[in-house]
Amino acid sequence: MSSPEPTAPGGPVLDGSALAGALSEVYAFETTRAVVRCGSCGHTDVLARTTVHLSAMGGVVRCATCAAVLLVVVEHPDGVRVSASGAAWVQAPPR
Repeated sequence: MSSPEPTAPGGPVLDGSALAGALSEVYAFETTRAVVRCGSCGHTDVLARTTVHLSAMGGVVRCATCAAVLLVVVEHPDGVRVSASGAAWVQAPPR
Protein backbone atom coordinates (compact mmCIF):
# COMPACT_ATOMS: atom_id res chain seq x y z
CA MET A 1 0.00 0.00 0.00
CA SER A 2 1.45 3.38 -0.95
CA SER A 3 1.21 6.37 1.31
CA PRO A 4 -0.97 9.28 0.20
CA GLU A 5 0.67 12.26 -1.46
CA PRO A 6 1.14 15.18 0.94
CA THR A 7 -1.22 18.07 0.40
CA ALA A 8 -0.28 21.72 0.28
CA PRO A 9 -2.44 24.07 2.30
CA GLY A 10 -3.51 26.86 -0.02
CA GLY A 11 -1.74 25.77 -3.20
CA PRO A 12 -0.85 23.07 -5.68
CA VAL A 13 2.03 20.63 -5.33
CA LEU A 14 4.65 21.32 -7.99
CA ASP A 15 8.12 20.03 -8.80
CA GLY A 16 11.42 21.61 -7.78
CA SER A 17 11.54 23.75 -10.91
CA ALA A 18 8.86 25.99 -9.41
CA LEU A 19 11.45 27.79 -7.26
CA ALA A 20 14.22 28.07 -9.87
CA GLY A 21 13.88 31.82 -10.22
CA ALA A 22 13.94 32.57 -6.50
CA LEU A 23 16.80 30.14 -5.82
CA SER A 24 18.88 31.60 -8.65
CA GLU A 25 19.07 34.80 -6.60
CA VAL A 26 20.83 32.87 -3.82
CA TYR A 27 22.81 30.19 -5.63
CA ALA A 28 25.16 31.00 -8.54
CA PHE A 29 24.27 27.89 -10.58
CA GLU A 30 21.35 26.30 -12.40
CA THR A 31 19.33 25.24 -9.35
CA THR A 32 17.00 22.77 -11.08
CA ARG A 33 20.06 20.61 -11.87
CA ALA A 34 21.52 20.96 -8.37
CA VAL A 35 21.67 17.74 -6.39
CA VAL A 36 20.18 17.63 -2.90
CA ARG A 37 20.42 14.88 -0.29
CA CYS A 38 17.61 14.40 2.23
CA GLY A 39 18.85 14.67 5.79
CA SER A 40 16.03 12.38 6.92
CA CYS A 41 16.06 9.35 4.58
CA GLY A 42 19.28 9.91 2.61
CA HIS A 43 17.57 10.01 -0.80
CA THR A 44 19.70 11.94 -3.32
CA ASP A 45 18.29 13.47 -6.50
CA VAL A 46 18.21 16.66 -8.55
CA LEU A 47 16.18 19.52 -7.12
CA ALA A 48 13.80 19.42 -10.08
CA ARG A 49 12.52 16.02 -8.89
CA THR A 50 11.54 17.20 -5.41
CA THR A 51 8.02 18.32 -4.58
CA VAL A 52 7.30 21.98 -3.91
CA HIS A 53 4.37 23.35 -1.96
CA LEU A 54 3.78 27.02 -2.82
CA SER A 55 1.76 29.54 -0.87
CA ALA A 56 1.69 33.32 -0.53
CA MET A 57 4.33 32.99 2.21
CA GLY A 58 6.86 31.13 0.03
CA GLY A 59 7.81 27.62 -1.01
CA VAL A 60 8.49 24.43 0.90
CA VAL A 61 10.68 21.85 -0.87
CA ARG A 62 10.02 18.27 0.23
CA CYS A 63 11.84 15.01 -0.41
CA ALA A 64 10.11 13.00 -3.15
CA THR A 65 10.74 9.79 -1.19
CA CYS A 66 9.83 10.54 2.44
CA ALA A 67 8.20 14.02 2.19
CA ALA A 68 10.58 15.53 4.77
CA VAL A 69 11.14 19.28 4.43
CA LEU A 70 14.46 19.94 2.65
CA LEU A 71 14.36 23.68 1.97
CA VAL A 72 12.13 26.62 2.79
CA VAL A 73 12.33 29.57 0.38
CA VAL A 74 10.84 32.95 1.28
CA GLU A 75 10.94 36.03 -0.93
CA HIS A 76 11.52 38.89 1.50
CA PRO A 77 11.77 42.62 0.67
CA ASP A 78 15.48 42.44 1.55
CA GLY A 79 16.06 39.45 -0.76
CA VAL A 80 15.38 35.74 -1.00
CA ARG A 81 15.94 33.74 2.18
CA VAL A 82 16.60 30.00 2.08
CA SER A 83 16.60 27.61 5.00
CA ALA A 84 18.21 24.29 4.06
CA SER A 85 18.01 22.72 7.51
CA GLY A 86 16.42 19.49 6.22
CA ALA A 87 18.99 18.90 3.49
CA ALA A 88 22.15 17.00 4.34
CA TRP A 89 23.77 18.96 1.48
CA VAL A 90 23.11 20.77 -1.79
CA GLN A 91 25.64 20.32 -4.59
CA ALA A 92 26.09 22.52 -7.66
CA PRO A 93 25.63 20.69 -10.96
CA PRO A 94 28.72 19.86 -13.03
CA ARG A 95 29.77 22.62 -15.41
